[in-house]
Amino acid sequence: MTDLNQAIRDIVGDKGFIAEPEQLIVYECDALTLEKKIPTAVVLPANRAEVIAIMQLCHAHQVPVIPRGAGTSLSGAVLAVEGGIVLCLSRMQQILMMDLPNQRALVEAGCVNAWVTRAAQEGGYYYAPDPSSQYACTLGGNVATNSGGPHTLKHGVTTNHVLGLELVLPDGEPLWLGVHPDEGEDHSGIDLRGAVIGSEGMFGVVTQVLVKLMPEPECYETLLVVFESVEQASRAVGAIIRDGIIPGALEMMDALITRAVEEAYQFGFPLDAGAILIVELDGDSLQTKLDSEQVQALCTKQGAREIRRAASAQERAELWKSRKRAFGAIGRISPNYLTQDGVVPRSKLPEIMHYITEVSSRYKLRICNVFHAGDGNIHPLVLFDERDADQTARAVQAGEAILERCLELGGSISGEHGIGVEKRSLMERQFSEHDLQAMKDLRSVFDPHGRCNPHKVFPTAKRCADFFIRKQAPA
Repeated sequence: MTDLNQAIRDIVGDKGFIAEPEQLIVYECDALTLEKKIPTAVVLPANRAEVIAIMQLCHAHQVPVIPRGAGTSLSGAVLAVEGGIVLCLSRMQQILMMDLPNQRALVEAGCVNAWVTRAAQEGGYYYAPDPSSQYACTLGGNVATNSGGPHTLKHGVTTNHVLGLELVLPDGEPLWLGVHPDEGEDHSGIDLRGAVIGSEGMFGVVTQVLVKLMPEPECYETLLVVFESVEQASRAVGAIIRDGIIPGALEMMDALITRAVEEAYQFGFPLDAGAILIVELDGDSLQTKLDSEQVQALCTKQGAREIRRAASAQERAELWKSRKRAFGAIGRISPNYLTQDGVVPRSKLPEIMHYITEVSSRYKLRICNVFHAGDGNIHPLVLFDERDADQTARAVQAGEAILERCLELGGSISGEHGIGVEKRSLMERQFSEHDLQAMKDLRSVFDPHGRCNPHKVFPTAKRCADFFIRKQAPA
């Protein structure tokens, strides 16, 4: 390993190589802080040529490589389960091309999501996928988990906005998939670009991404709708979609998270609300205003007690800033929280919310909810104190109980956070043995030796942390 370390240092320089234990701690986990493993070393390449050279070296030495971006992922997707090289692309953050006439941009994998919109705004364009962590998360990580966000209900998730990408295979061979930056938008043949998006870094390392830009809508109508209960708000969500209206965003926050956000940011959320909806419509002015009026009528019919309309661009921006900082507000009410990410059919939202309340009571833990209600993508936050081993175990059990119920209701164990190490054991609940084998076969085409981000997604007999040992559930 000493020879390999020196060879990598020769490529990236001393500033691009980390092996000191006190510095490696920074890379021991992602935003799933319950799972921690110290990598053997961390390498920070400055360009694609360095990535290629590093992958060639690691392949020759049979060393696992774990691709990493900003570390905002929520499922342990960048964990060095049994050591290896963490390849952190955060230094590769350039926007290489802003091609506004063709509505696209070429960016490096370490480019922060929000920077793309910021660069495109002067020309009247933006990048649609907007995870809550968009001011920190990077495009490479978005590709790895097929990230979504509040505004992907109408406009689609990452895979709908990536035209092409460069993938460096585990042996160091660079491969461009999808539309090339020098080509038009049409691409023939098998969509391997789509296969890589959502593969959680198990096929290779994404170095560059060609993204699609969208023109800024002519008009926004942003509504804050206050309800007495989550059930009323859930019924309103169904009513809006059934009426044929697809908002740009349709978000829900329950009472507990609403109070936490208001106490932290003082936006003006009503502290006594049972639930609130944030509904945003976009498009041409006439149709957007008509849709807004119809949404307000539907919400009133479902029991909305108050409807506020953002009166300015600044008020709209402040509302979304408060919503996207919701997770950060949890620090005011709990030392720790476990964020889950499941999906249910929209019609099942009232049922899953009732079940989450039951789980909260059963495991004696508070659970607050902030989620993408329009597409049934729930994000229950289980509150606990990790200094208490029993609370920690109950938090994990509560989260898994919610995901299992999502499956029973015809949903999925992940909408946008991926599987990582956190949800591997549940993959056998959602997929058949043949399904899982097909996934493994596809992975082996790109990474036959399984050295690129190993121990992720697929179920194994071994779990990474002691807290995953099952205890008898509370009565």
